[in-house]
Amino acid sequence: MAHAVALGIDIGGSGIKGAPVDLATGEFLQPRLKIATPAQSTPAAVAKIVDQIADEFTDDLPADAPIGVTIPGVVQHGVVRTAANIDKAWIDAEGEKIFSDAIGRKCLLVNDADAAGVAEQRYGAAKGAQGLVILTTLGTGIGIALLHNGVL
Repeated sequence: MAHAVALGIDIGGSGIKGAPVDLATGEFLQPRLKIATPAQSTPAAVAKIVDQIADEFTDDLPADAPIGVTIPGVVQHGVVRTAANIDKAWIDAEGEKIFSDAIGRKCLLVNDADAAGVAEQRYGAAKGAQGLVILTTLGTGIGIALLHNGVL
């Protein structure tokens, strides 16, 4: 039986990366594609690259495969509330809708450090950990995810 698959796309301050992921193992199913984040990282410019990355992989994914996008900012119900390493035009932008419209498929948008924390809890060193887990991401910026007894 084939495992469930998702397309993961990460927006960073210097690069936008994507790859299909096996949801049972957390492993990439194909080599990761990376495209430089545009100097003007406005919603329209970033959405264009996210669509380009999605186009690279969607033919190899089931039609109902979820697409998850992460961004370096606070996200509430698909709306970006802060923009640390991307254009300030992202503040209060409906990011989830922007990406869903660009790709033509439903996308889910979450904070990048939160996604890393959940992935670490599900697939990595924090799997099964009780108590407090703190995950720090270091890239163009710094992010933190806090999990308590497996809950973000």
